[in-house]
Amino acid sequence: MLAGRLHVRNRRFALETVPVPAPGRRQVRIKVAAAGVCLSDVHLIDGTLTPRLLPGDVVTLGHEIAGTIDALGEDVDDWKPGQRVLLQAGERDRRGTVYTRGVDYDGGWAEYALASEQTLVAIPDDLPFEQACIIPDAVSTPWAAVTATARTAPGEAVGVWGVGGLGAHAVQLLRLVGAAPVIAVDPLPAARQRALTLGADAALDPGDPGFRDALLGLTGGGLEVAFDFAGVPAVRDQALTLLARKGRLVLAGIANRPVTIGSDAPFNYLQQSVLGHYGSDPEHVEQLVALARQRRLDLAPSISGVLPLAEAEQAVRRLQTKQGDPIRLILRP
Repeated sequence: MLAGRLHVRNRRFALETVPVPAPGRRQVRIKVAAAGVCLSDVHLIDGTLTPRLLPGDVVTLGHEIAGTIDALGEDVDDWKPGQRVLLQAGERDRRGTVYTRGVDYDGGWAEYALASEQTLVAIPDDLPFEQACIIPDAVSTPWAAVTATARTAPGEAVGVWGVGGLGAHAVQLLRLVGAAPVIAVDPLPAARQRALTLGADAALDPGDPGFRDALLGLTGGGLEVAFDFAGVPAVRDQALTLLARKGRLVLAGIANRPVTIGSDAPFNYLQQSVLGHYGSDPEHVEQLVALARQRRLDLAPSISGVLPLAEAEQAVRRLQTKQGDPIRLILRP
């Protein structure tokens, strides 16, 4: 079968022919129908990210996957061939260590992928594979940030810095939980327009001289929650100055840089906080599938393009260069 393989030592990515994998005990083999291309895939290729738990030095990329069950391993009783499923982006071992699919073990940029049975989530027949595959990570990461880490309450004023693959979904999800106003912050005009289309109450340019006054005017004095989905130090510096009393800054983007609080006196007096966020838990994916099933969540606008698996390198370049300002590009084997 064809697979998109990363050779970690020299960061060489290539489409290669590899054997079709056989499912082991309590595993299933998935015929991949759609696989998302995430910025973390780009960072694995360019060397910004490195697998920590990969046993070898070659891995099939792709952690956003949907398809149909093709074959069952031994002792799999609750699933049947032909069922439509998406795969959780990773799994925990008995010690609680998280292994990420497409990073620490082979992922879904391939014609077939293996998955432990506990990482399968059934999807409804009317949810397209292209939309289902991005729920783990692209949608579940901001959903967990909004609901679990920030514990965003209805009526809270929120700011979303970075309206890309994660932030665009955060805008939709914040509106879904009743946050108000939802203010998108992005230097790119196309991203700000996209945020308004997705339901933001306002979209501001962080470099505009009137930015601070505009945001404070919209919120009546500051943000209850600020989300950094950009992973940029300047975003944290700016957001921290715009928090209201008991305001929370949630770091969902990764900058690999120190987080600096200008002065502890106002930070302490106003009882503000900085919260780290990473990924999501299985229940967040299940919640989002339920929301999609009930048509509370429309992910069609998130699909910026569908390319054949053989053009994975082109998809990576498009995302890396932001060609067409994509939310998510999808590979189809």
